[in-house]
Amino acid sequence: MRTALALLALTLAAPLGAEEIWVTNEKDDTISVIDVATLEVVRTIATGERPRGITFSHDFSRVYICASDSDTVQVMDPETGEILHDLPSGEDPEQFVLHPNDRHLYIANEDDAITTVVDTETRRVIAQIDVGIEPEGMAVSPDGRIAITTSETTNMAHWIDTETRQLFANTLVDARPRHAEFVHGGAELWVSSEIGGTVTVFDVATQAEKAKIAFEVKGVHPDRVQPVGFELTADEKTAFVALGPSNHVAVVDTATYEVVDYILVGRRVWHMAFNSDKSLLFTTNGVSGDVTVIDVARREAIKSIKVGRFPWGAALRP
Repeated sequence: MRTALALLALTLAAPLGAEEIWVTNEKDDTISVIDVATLEVVRTIATGERPRGITFSHDFSRVYICASDSDTVQVMDPETGEILHDLPSGEDPEQFVLHPNDRHLYIANEDDAITTVVDTETRRVIAQIDVGIEPEGMAVSPDGRIAITTSETTNMAHWIDTETRQLFANTLVDARPRHAEFVHGGAELWVSSEIGGTVTVFDVATQAEKAKIAFEVKGVHPDRVQPVGFELTADEKTAFVALGPSNHVAVVDTATYEVVDYILVGRRVWHMAFNSDKSLLFTTNGVSGDVTVIDVARREAIKSIKVGRFPWGAALRP
């Protein structure tokens, strides 16, 4: 009986299956791990220098981290926080995206004006693709056939055929594109332009511009409205767009491309991640060094969580 009671107590105490949001802290060279149930930081894990982009393997057994100033992508065991090995990433990796095959990482190398493709199993570079100046954002289509790199100085989205690993189109966007995502099952590509203050929507089949979304936050100078990261609800009917030093997140109707609301968050909001049922949205606020938790249904900030200095990237570990 005592053994059974002891086992029961251990089971109840253990945070098995607890959801977590992993946040990279640029200035501290750490990751803050937030427990979604308690909305508290439960672990702080050391990384390489200036961690930015972060993503998990499809089975969540590994976490990939862009250690930008260490010029590497680190592969970590999320259970132990141990760095298992580094991947050859090219210089100054900013963001990356994992191909649907769960094997190939497409990495934007800001200093070299290239996109590096790394095989995570063999740990080898399998391609380096010339793109525009200061590449930053990365996306891959749901079917894995197209990869996108955005270049901040060239002001373009570069379209890459993932089979031939060659560019097949270059499309202009507004100044300083930062983030890209395929939307509506891969039929649209959205690209945010930080200095341009817009999100450009492309028809993927033709690479033609379909719409442009602009933002206007009451009481905030237009120069401070700088779109960066964005995330979409499960039904893809609503997009949340981080607007940088305006300290707001915009809520966009993806059918009409109209802004329907703005939510006040922390200072210099960069990127975001949902919990697994997408009822909560977590924003990384670089200047204030915290994460704002948004109740998605109410479109309201409900908590601020202190993390490390200059939080940047965020990823869910269910």
